[in-house]
Amino acid sequence: MTPYARRGVHGQTVEALARRILGGEIPEGATLDLVALQSELDVSLTALRESLKVLAAKGMVDARQKRGTFVRARADWNLLDADVLRWQFEGGPTTGAERSLLRNLAEVRAIIEPAAVRLAAERRTEADLLSLETAVAAMGREEADPGHAVDADLAFHRALLTATHNELLERMEMVIESGLAHRDRIVHSSPHSEDPVPAHRAVLDAVRDRDPQAAETAMRALLDQAGRDLARLDSPEDGTEDSSEDGTGTGTGTDDTKGSGGR
Repeated sequence: MTPYARRGVHGQTVEALARRILGGEIPEGATLDLVALQSELDVSLTALRESLKVLAAKGMVDARQKRGTFVRARADWNLLDADVLRWQFEGGPTTGAERSLLRNLAEVRAIIEPAAVRLAAERRTEADLLSLETAVAAMGREEADPGHAVDADLAFHRALLTATHNELLERMEMVIESGLAHRDRIVHSSPHSEDPVPAHRAVLDAVRDRDPQAAETAMRALLDQAGRDLARLDSPEDGTEDSSEDGTGTGTGTDDTKGSGGR
């Protein structure tokens, strides 16, 4: 799942059409008026058709004789495609639909990452440890801005999946990263988020020690804290909202002293 390259008029047209479909402005089942879209988007008919081919490859549109080009049912969309995820998150301010998608992704992470980190603890190399250590060190830089913190967090979780030395798990980075990046941008820009370093350091230490059980426990604590961080944005005054109600964490009730600031 290689991300679609956002280049020039073609890339802008693909993204404009995708966001309209994902946002419901062009509903499921609707037949597209290509002439009207061509005029509205100020592109050639050839460019428009080429853009629709990209969306067709992602299951979002199709073309049939006598019907024309139409939006397919959401059940047909490739929702695990990295671009489809990114387009949903980058469409504007966080909405209820985006929070629902974040909850879904949090559940996916809760299934994948604890199991993946066990493999990482068993299979990691010195190169893997260096990548993880570099990411944690980058998180701890006091001068780091929110964008830098997001990049460091993504690098850490990418390195963990790489350390499994399982090609299919490594590809899951494409699924997890879009949602994680969006969640991180929200959390890291908030003054109510906690220090992300201790939770990530706990995971790194367990992986270094080749201790799968400790690595899984540390990862679950990190994911619980990630859910609490996001839930805290809805009630920043006291930060007491439980992540199991919000659905953005694993809901295991991990004590706040574990994995503080986990992402």
